[in-house]
Amino acid sequence: MSRILVAMSGGVDSSVAAALVARQGHEAVGVWMRLHDVADSYSEFKKSCCSLDAADDARRVAAQLGIPFYVMNLEREFDAGVIQPFLDAYLDGRTPSPCVDCNTYVKFGALLGRARHLYDCEAVATGHYARRVVAADGSARLARAVDTDKDQTYFLYGLRQDQLEHARFPLGELTKPEVRAIARELDLVTAEKPESQEICFVPGGDYREALRERAGWRETPGPIIDGDGGDRVGEHRGAAAYTVGQRQGLGVALGAPRYVSRIDPLSNTIQLGRREDLETHEFTIERASFIAPTVPASPFRAEVRIRHRGSLVPAEVRPLGERRWAVVTETPVWAVAPGQAAVLYDGAEVLGGGRIAA
Repeated sequence: MSRILVAMSGGVDSSVAAALVARQGHEAVGVWMRLHDVADSYSEFKKSCCSLDAADDARRVAAQLGIPFYVMNLEREFDAGVIQPFLDAYLDGRTPSPCVDCNTYVKFGALLGRARHLYDCEAVATGHYARRVVAADGSARLARAVDTDKDQTYFLYGLRQDQLEHARFPLGELTKPEVRAIARELDLVTAEKPESQEICFVPGGDYREALRERAGWRETPGPIIDGDGGDRVGEHRGAAAYTVGQRQGLGVALGAPRYVSRIDPLSNTIQLGRREDLETHEFTIERASFIAPTVPASPFRAEVRIRHRGSLVPAEVRPLGERRWAVVTETPVWAVAPGQAAVLYDGAEVLGGGRIAA
C-alpha cells in the first residue's frame, strides 16, 4: 500500500475521499491548502472551501479518521497560477476558468510536487467526481464519473500524463447520495454540510469586487452597440463587468431579447446580438493539451463541451498549428465565450481540450 496525500477542503466530498483512501489500506495524510486571504475569515453560510471554518472542519474530520493533518501555504502559487490569470482574462474581455487553472497548476502541480518531495507520498487524492483509468499500454486516462450530474472532468482536462499518473479520485465510482451515506455512516462532521457554490477567492459571489480590490479596476462607462444596425443603444458600466451570453443587467429594451455577443476592452465597447446571432458551428481552441501520451491523429472526431454541465456536441477537430485546433460542430453551440474551456471527449474518456480563442 502507498502513502497518499489527500487534499481536504473541509467539505463532504474530500472528507469521504480521505476516508476511502484510509479504508483501502493506504497511509492517508490530510492537507488543507491555504490559498489566499479569504482563509483569514469565516464563511457566513459555511459554503466556502477556503475559509477558516473549512480548515476547522477538515482538521476535525482528520481527527475522526485518525490521520495526520497539515496546513500547507500555497498562496504564492495560487496567486500566480489562478488569481492573476482570472483578473487578466476579465480585463482582456475574456471569461476565465479558474477551477481549471487551480487543478492544473495548484492541486496537481504545486501540491503534488510538495506531496512527493516533503511527505514522500505516491499520489494526491481529491474529492473530484472523475475516474482515472489505466489503459492497456500502461498510460493513465481520465474518464467521466459514474455520477454524470456531478462529473467534474471538465475542470481536469489540463492534467498532463505525469500528473494523472499520480492522481487519485476515490469518488469516481460513487454517486453523491452514496457519498453522503458514507459520511453519515462514519458520523463525519461534514456529512450534512452544504456544497461550496462560489469562486473561493470571491466570497461575495461578485467577481467585479475581486477586480476592484485585486486589480484596481474602476467602472468606466462605454457604448452598447446593437449588432443589428450598429446603433448605439445604451451605456454600460465597464467592459470587464460583462461576459458573452449575458442578458441581465444590460439596461436596454429593444423588443426581442439581446445578449452580449462581443466585448472589446480596447474601445470599451459591448456589442449585442439576438439569440440566434450567438450560435456558431465553428470556433478555435488555443493552448490545447491532450492527456494521452500521443496527440490524436488529425483530423479526428470527438464530442465537445464548452461549459461545465453543458451538452456534449459531436464535432470534427482539425489542427491549425502551435497548439491551436479548429472545432467544427454538427449542431450549433451557443454563446462561445473566449477564455472558457472547451473539453474534448471520446465517449467517457477525456481526450484533452483548450481555451476558446477570441
